[in-house]
Amino acid sequence: MNEPIEADVPPPAPPRIVYRHRLPTRIWHWVNALTVFVMLMSGLMILNAHPRLYWGQYGANFDHAWLELGSRPFPGWATIPSTYNLAAARRWHLAFAWVLVAGLVLFLLVSLWNRHVQRDLTPTGEEVKPKHIWNDIRQHARLRFPTGDAALRYNILQKLSYAAVIFVLLPLMLLTGLAMSPAIDAAWPWLLDIFGGRQSARSIHFICAAAILAFILVHLVMVALAGPINEIVSMITGRFRVPPERTEE
Repeated sequence: MNEPIEADVPPPAPPRIVYRHRLPTRIWHWVNALTVFVMLMSGLMILNAHPRLYWGQYGANFDHAWLELGSRPFPGWATIPSTYNLAAARRWHLAFAWVLVAGLVLFLLVSLWNRHVQRDLTPTGEEVKPKHIWNDIRQHARLRFPTGDAALRYNILQKLSYAAVIFVLLPLMLLTGLAMSPAIDAAWPWLLDIFGGRQSARSIHFICAAAILAFILVHLVMVALAGPINEIVSMITGRFRVPPERTEE
């Protein structure tokens, strides 16, 4: 009896490992992650002290608030400290604010020097075309993430979201935080004028914080869907396993 002839099946290609994230980027990522979480949680405790937001120069219990969250809206597990303590929350918030400022300034200086901003975060002319952006949105909605060499580059949605956080939301948070400081107001009164008053600065501060929290949640979901082990390991070691090219049927 003739034995069946088995077709030669080529062995699977070894995984392709590349050095994706430089050390300054990885350090800033993890320090910034801790810093932002502490500031968000201590900020919720500060908001618990007066959970109402206003526009303009003034805001108190009998003034009209554009947003009112009710009495003590955030539970202890979501705040720092976990028990009501406005003074401690302010100390935590201010201490980590300096860490945030120092980290952001150093990251920007190093990233401009090694051209990380120009090379990896600056969109190209082709990428900002509506057709290209819409195609990226469709691919993400279908959970079809980049593979091969495309996985080594930030897509336009990542570039726009990272640019919004690094160059808009974080600077706005820092400036509005300074505008709420009486000492800074005395030295730089024009800062309050830019934002239209202390209460407007407070509102913008919390809007930016909410936007950063939304970015973090979407970021975590994308990491989980794209392959959490590979993504987290690459942000710890810098080494990234490139997903193999997708074969189209």
